[in-house]
Amino acid sequence: MNEIFSIKGKVAVITGAGGVLGGSIAKSFVRAGAKVVAIDIRQENLDKQVQELTELGGEAIGVVGNVLDIQSLENVAREILAKWGRIDILLNIAGGNLPGATLNPDQEFFDMKIEDWEKVTNLNMNGTVYPSMVFGRVMSKQKGGSIINVSSMAAYSAITRVPGYSAAKTAVSNFTQWLATEMALKYGDGVRVNAIAPGFFIGDQNRAVLINPDGSLTDRSKKVLAKTPMGRFGDISELNGAVQFLCSEAASFITGVVLPVDGGFSAFSGV
Repeated sequence: MNEIFSIKGKVAVITGAGGVLGGSIAKSFVRAGAKVVAIDIRQENLDKQVQELTELGGEAIGVVGNVLDIQSLENVAREILAKWGRIDILLNIAGGNLPGATLNPDQEFFDMKIEDWEKVTNLNMNGTVYPSMVFGRVMSKQKGGSIINVSSMAAYSAITRVPGYSAAKTAVSNFTQWLATEMALKYGDGVRVNAIAPGFFIGDQNRAVLINPDGSLTDRSKKVLAKTPMGRFGDISELNGAVQFLCSEAASFITGVVLPVDGGFSAFSGV
């Protein structure tokens, strides 16, 4: 029965693998028997990550690549195909936010740094589209593969102070549905495209707005937890199972879905 959830032997490309989320999923995939291709823009991030992955006994390589550079991604694809001959899974994890595209409580929308808006929307939106174009082409020729994108609770309803990130993740959700439809209509049921929408997890990028220097919860954290029926923040490892499920044969008739992993945040009106 558990074989239906297996990704053993699958070649999985993970962008942003040098980060916390990408690294967590990479370790989970290696433990599950997948062959992991860790992609990051910084070599030093990859060296540490690949060492940790191989110490777990898995097959893993690290390749420097820029998700905003088509030629860079095509070079990565050729390297993967030369080594393993196919690409079964693409996890578009690269993304994030910038301080200048996040408003402080005393700022107005008109104070936002437009250059940071452009960087955030470009990284999250095109950083999903470009890898999907390059690695998705390989999957289309194979007539098989699974692409997983990362959306956000900010794509479900307005969350104050994060306009650039919210707009970009909304675009990711829409693109996920569009590409899922396109792949199925053009190449059959073998190539699937889905996304996860994480709820609230404490990480380096949002720690300052969720946790006070003394370790107590900020007012923003209290609002988040008040709208989260489970009453807690998620642990980053709690995303791993959802991603593996969507990449496995257990999800063979699932495409175009944006799956919340949020402790009920998206379901709760707050009343």
